[in-house]
Amino acid sequence: MKVDFIIQNTFVMTMEGNGVGMIENGAIAIKGNTIEAVGTTDEIRRDYSAEEVINGENKLVMPGLIDAHIHTGIGILRGVSQDIHNWMQEGLWPFMKHVTPEDNVKGSMMNIIEGIKAGTTTFCDYDGNMNDIVENYVMVGARARVAELVNEIPNDIGDVPVGELYPFHSEIGERKLQNNIRLIENWHGAENGRITCMLGPHGPDMMSLELMQEMKGLAEMYDTKLHMHVAQGDREIDQMIKRYGKRSIAFLDDIGYLNDRLLAVHLTEATKEETQLVAKRGASMINCSGSIGIIDGIVPPILEFLEAGGVAALGSDQAPGNNCNNMFNEMKFVSILNKAKRQDPSVFPAHLSLRLATIESAKAIGLADEVGSLRAGKKADLLLVDLQEPSLSPVITDPIRNIVPNLVYSAKGSEVESVMIDGQFIMRDKQLLTVNEKEVIAIAQEAANSISEKAKGDIHPNSPLIKRMEAGEL
Repeated sequence: MKVDFIIQNTFVMTMEGNGVGMIENGAIAIKGNTIEAVGTTDEIRRDYSAEEVINGENKLVMPGLIDAHIHTGIGILRGVSQDIHNWMQEGLWPFMKHVTPEDNVKGSMMNIIEGIKAGTTTFCDYDGNMNDIVENYVMVGARARVAELVNEIPNDIGDVPVGELYPFHSEIGERKLQNNIRLIENWHGAENGRITCMLGPHGPDMMSLELMQEMKGLAEMYDTKLHMHVAQGDREIDQMIKRYGKRSIAFLDDIGYLNDRLLAVHLTEATKEETQLVAKRGASMINCSGSIGIIDGIVPPILEFLEAGGVAALGSDQAPGNNCNNMFNEMKFVSILNKAKRQDPSVFPAHLSLRLATIESAKAIGLADEVGSLRAGKKADLLLVDLQEPSLSPVITDPIRNIVPNLVYSAKGSEVESVMIDGQFIMRDKQLLTVNEKEVIAIAQEAANSISEKAKGDIHPNSPLIKRMEAGEL
């Protein structure tokens, strides 16, 4: 049978089964936008011929990585709010109030390129202005599962003193909800199914009960998921107790939110019992170790969630808090931080991190029938990784194979040589084929310069960031 591509003489990590599904001297056949077959090189070459045969010697073919929670629209503010308390109010908001929708799009494209170069093929993007940001995914050729960030809070929320209740404005919520509905109706299933949509309630503390219930009903009507921050910080818990007399997870359980439609992001402040309840109810957890570690100095309870039988995924979150939108970074962080938390080097093994960035993530976000592993019939979203990079060398296969731990504990993402999405190479030999990377970065830099100039008057002179600048620490 004739196919478009055969990649042969390579290591193929399928992520099928309970482990990583490694095939040595493997091969994969691709026809159109789907995987035709996976097997040994001898098997594939016996049954298939191809328009192009790629020699994968000294390389690894693996599923594309899935970033299950990312806000690409604020990529324009990378690194402006690190190493402080109240990172949002004191660090982020003085800049955020000057970010225009056009700036969101410019920063988003830079973030997407960063992710692709480090092997991300599916982005669960969750941000405002998504009806414009989604065009970036069309242009680049990436897979995206997008949601509009819906809340009822004004743009100057950063001016509300810490501890005071957020003001809700129903007209703001209605406008953002209509944007989310328009996103679904215009984009769900677009680009040959490469773009799909969800609903994006910001968090239980950011909107009224009435709006949350309306979005729950819409998720059922559109048969999609709810991508939502849950127990993401002490600010949220404080708001919920003051407004409803209940912590977030108990409140969400009461209103019927804890089910398999919910992607519960962070669970930073969840107790063990709350974490177990979310897992028991069938909601998925998205863990962002890098972001929460930097912002809050906390290790989220993903290990407890998994032990309770929950389905979990990894995300990189946002560049102002995490700095780095790189899923290799997240795989390493989640494993090391949980080993340290438990004081047990045997917990959270490398293969678990890989599964949480591929097949388990696909299950969590509702795309397991399409992506997350390499098998016949699934979409051809895959990476070629150069095993001859110093960080992945030497390759040892006997008596112990070292590829998996090196991918998690050593790889930086720069080892990704080529990226295929939906059967098309969008990066090959480390060169992006669909957009001009240097031009994108230059455009984003110009926008960041303008935002920074406008933000000067909004940063309090006693800000710890200003003091660090004056001390020569930044």
